[in-house]
Amino acid sequence: MLKIGKIEMNNPVVLAPMAGVCNSAFRLTVKEFGAGLVCAEMVSDKGIVFKNEKTMNMLYIDEREKPLSLQIFGGEKETLVEAAKFVDQNTNADIIDINMGCPVPKITKCDAGAKWLLDPNKIYEMVAAVVDAVEKPVTVKMRMGWDEEHVYAVQNAQAVERAGGQAVAIHGRTRVQMYEGKANWDIIREVKQAVNIPVIGNGDVKTPQDAKRMLDETGADGVMIGRAALGNPWMIYRTVQYLETGKLSGEPSVREKIDVCLLHLDRLIALKNEDIAVREMRKHAAWYLKGIRGNAKVRNAINECHTRDQLSSLLNELILEAEAREENQAIV
Repeated sequence: MLKIGKIEMNNPVVLAPMAGVCNSAFRLTVKEFGAGLVCAEMVSDKGIVFKNEKTMNMLYIDEREKPLSLQIFGGEKETLVEAAKFVDQNTNADIIDINMGCPVPKITKCDAGAKWLLDPNKIYEMVAAVVDAVEKPVTVKMRMGWDEEHVYAVQNAQAVERAGGQAVAIHGRTRVQMYEGKANWDIIREVKQAVNIPVIGNGDVKTPQDAKRMLDETGADGVMIGRAALGNPWMIYRTVQYLETGKLSGEPSVREKIDVCLLHLDRLIALKNEDIAVREMRKHAAWYLKGIRGNAKVRNAINECHTRDQLSSLLNELILEAEAREENQAIV
């Protein structure tokens, strides 16, 4: 059982904090498929400190999502601590996570995200300052290193532990790798052996079998799933089931995929206005349609949609086509 501070999860399957994706609508949908913990997309410390409207909206959490980890990022101690205190006192998040893995230049140029990976001393100082300032458990998500010459994952995780961090999630890639190449699971095992706090493994978990293999090979306490859950919350459900029973449940039907896609859309509309929600949903819809026959032409049409009705009618047409094909095959 995964436990962070006093927060207990039902299972060790964790939704990764993906920027531009993990808002409340997506998180709640994934949570309903059984995730033990969901993580919010990273939020700027300065955005919180200066009460930026878009940033403040990102702090919304539906009670049904809990337990939830809310991730902040920043490069300066004063603003990071101030933002953490705000999250601690003014949100219903269960855990405060600090981003130490984002590889994007606009983040690393601000001495935030993956830039911390080069300096275990800074990690200790920053994490300790946040831990001292808040009541909620503090965790860190990091990559294994900046590049192959600077892999300080063990020292960095030890710095997090010494500073009072309650768990660490390790993505087995360097900052230079971005999202390419193979994730190194050996480094996750090395970190697990070097610290006493929970370790969550991340990287290249594409199937329920991968999740079990990661837990078995690394000894990690939890497994974090990111891109494999995009348009596919069944990946979470199937992983939880597989870890608990050893059995693989079936893939969803086209109708099931579209029904959940539309539920996700309606939650987005409730969160934002219809125009913004539909535009944002276009990428999600493409992910939901992955693997469905005839999806290419529908995906192109989806990019022209501006209303819920337009999008839902396109998706419902796809259901009818798929079910008609099934009927014809049954007759044959």
